[in-house]
Amino acid sequence: MRKYIAATLALSAAALFSAGAQAQAVKTQDGVLVNSAGMTLYTFDKDAGGKSACNDQCAKLWPPVMASADAKPMGDLTVITRDDGSKQWASKGKPLYTFSKDAKAGDKSGDNFKDVWHAAKP
Repeated sequence: MRKYIAATLALSAAALFSAGAQAQAVKTQDGVLVNSAGMTLYTFDKDAGGKSACNDQCAKLWPPVMASADAKPMGDLTVITRDDGSKQWASKGKPLYTFSKDAKAGDKSGDNFKDVWHAAKP
């Protein structure tokens, strides 16, 4: 019986880990979405229809929150395909990014940047 319970717990833990890895542990902290490192996630007003408008130099300053090729949507988190074919996480259809100028967890220096970048809200 103990082996059965242990096996069931192990399988449950593996399933939870897999689901969590899919969403890169996106969570809410201080009213905004953050990644597993606690870095603020952002949305870009120029993105439209589940498509990223931030590529090349823009993506260097605002790194996309990348998703694995086999990532699956979970709740409000969805996956979009970028122009280069890579996958990116989105919240409520809006692609998610970090900001290269944020130095530590909790920084929100990109919020309202040029009035087109905003901390992502749950």
